[in-house]
Amino acid sequence: MKHHDITASNRAAWDEAAPLHRAHNQADLLARFAEPGHSELDEVETAVLTRLGVVGKDVAQLCCNNGRELISVRNLGARRCVGFEGAAGFVEQARELNAAAGLDCAFMLGDVYEIPTAYDEQFDVVTVTIGVLNWMPDVDKFFAVAARLLRPGGALFIYEQHPIMDMVEPGAAGDPVAWNYPYFRQGPRVYTEGLDYFGGTTYEAKPVYEIQHTLSAVIMAGVKAGLGLSDFAEYPHHISNTWYNVERQGPQLPMCYTLVMEKI
Repeated sequence: MKHHDITASNRAAWDEAAPLHRAHNQADLLARFAEPGHSELDEVETAVLTRLGVVGKDVAQLCCNNGRELISVRNLGARRCVGFEGAAGFVEQARELNAAAGLDCAFMLGDVYEIPTAYDEQFDVVTVTIGVLNWMPDVDKFFAVAARLLRPGGALFIYEQHPIMDMVEPGAAGDPVAWNYPYFRQGPRVYTEGLDYFGGTTYEAKPVYEIQHTLSAVIMAGVKAGLGLSDFAEYPHHISNTWYNVERQGPQLPMCYTLVMEKI
């Protein structure tokens, strides 16, 4: 299957899920962002962004979902904030949250691989968070896009689920931990059950293609894009809406990681 076909299908499936996500959380988020300075960032993400010194800096987020994290970064004191997102429904939600917060973040709709060159070297920090990388059929090209958005000396910050999680069948707390998938998987896994990871309902959905990228592939994609490793850490805590079975039983596994790479 061609690269463009995978990204187009994933964007369509994600857009299809937007109304479901809106029904679960948009009203609560609108109320929370009406409070000055509100942040949806957890302690780890806040700490890394604080170390990077986002106050007064220009920040972009790739595949920014409903914008809640980028708006939170703006509330940390960032200057210009631009989110890039492939699903129109989530761009609409992001703009609503931004208006509720009374802020000036911009949200742009389109394929992340096709971000216009007008944004090249416009940002001091580019962020990527959970659930993005395994929807990217070409991780090298993805990092190349992130690198061209950065100014020299700028930093790419990734806060993602650990790829070891993709070896395990997700489940509720108390479910057994079943190691059903290889770490070095070739080719995508295809899902058509839908993306309602808040309510857990299933529906006949457009196909989602998930690609397994090892940690070494992720880090080396950054190196090939001209980025130098600045900081890397693995954590046992849970940042997804699945794998509660891993979080609450069995041996402690790395469930997420942070990666900071700087443009040389």
